[in-house]
Amino acid sequence: MTTMPTVKQLADLAQEAEVNDYIEWNLLNVSKEAAYELMASNVREQISSIPKNQQLIVAMSTITKLLVENYLLNLKIQSNKNT
Repeated sequence: MTTMPTVKQLADLAQEAEVNDYIEWNLLNVSKEAAYELMASNVREQISSIPKNQQLIVAMSTITKLLVENYLLNLKIQSNKNT
């Protein structure tokens, strides 16, 4: 049986993935830590509310959606830079 990770564990792990994606946090009205912990808390709550046998597929579909959104946002940013 797997245990549910803490919000801090999720936030820390997610921040590690940001190494190649530079975000100018100083230009935003939220700290990096607060943003990651808020999102990690939401993810943990949402996954906890799903039956265990459905958690993996929901997590995978959510990751896919977020990757597509990020990809499209990056395309839009690149397009704006070229105009």
